[in-house]
Amino acid sequence: MSAQPIVATDRAALIMQLVPYLIAQGEVTVADAARDFDVEPQQMRSMVEKLTVIGLPGEGGFWQMANDLFDIDWDLLDREDRIVITNTVGLQRSPRLTAREAAALLAGLQLAASVPGVGDSGIVQGLLAKLARGAGQTPADVIVAPAPVDDVRETVARALRERVALAFTYTAPDGAPTTRTVDPVKVTISAGRWYLQGWCHTRRAMRTFHLDRVTDPALTEIPALHSTEPVPELFEPGDDEILAEIRYPHHAATIVGEFLTNAEVRDEGGSQTAMIRVADPRSLKRLVARSGGSIEVLAPAEARRAARDWARAGLDQYA
Repeated sequence: MSAQPIVATDRAALIMQLVPYLIAQGEVTVADAARDFDVEPQQMRSMVEKLTVIGLPGEGGFWQMANDLFDIDWDLLDREDRIVITNTVGLQRSPRLTAREAAALLAGLQLAASVPGVGDSGIVQGLLAKLARGAGQTPADVIVAPAPVDDVRETVARALRERVALAFTYTAPDGAPTTRTVDPVKVTISAGRWYLQGWCHTRRAMRTFHLDRVTDPALTEIPALHSTEPVPELFEPGDDEILAEIRYPHHAATIVGEFLTNAEVRDEGGSQTAMIRVADPRSLKRLVARSGGSIEVLAPAEARRAARDWARAGLDQYA
């Protein structure tokens, strides 16, 4: 059976881990390295061979001297299938960062530390310490205060780390709670909101879940077999979503915001009409309420009724 090809992002991540691994090992067989990285031996050999064209950039970034490239013991690799790095391109000559550069990187790493499956690896904390030491001047104190890590994100992080399916209760806007079992793939932050993307056993497809709507998360003993499935764009329409039509003035486009992702928009002079996809058309009532009357729901009728009833219920509070 032929080896599955490694996607570009995974290959880059493996190469970044491969160099420190080989330096720490000193000498290792191709088979042992392949087993440690969970790849086929021929894939490991290919990655090692590609190391010899990677190194420090030359003058202007267009060429490199021989000593500025990684090198391996080719004879040992060809004769005995053993890997030894003979040139590490001066990894000890780390660049000195300015205080501003170090502060910017520290801030980004502090934010990354709160992402499930990233901050709990220990790598981020090590990088934070190294960056502080590697700055040419003492970087400014940087404090990034992300939202507290709750039980939901902690459980999602464990599921990602242990590669098992996650069971939870999910409540869509104005919908009844449903029980889902999901093979988690990745966690994404957009506009300060946390989303889990994974293979839903109920829908038999990749789905995106707003973590604020997830309750009672629990790890299962089911292996996450769909973790390598392609992940769609965060707000890409799903097969089970409903098409809705709204009208709004140009200045209200920022209020519509993420609803316009992948939407079909028509300009009608002083206003715009957009065909958008929503999981529940009744959720549009909140969008209308935020706009102060600027946004009108045209279709479907269920969404128009929901927006009207929402507004009427609000007015009744003043009676």
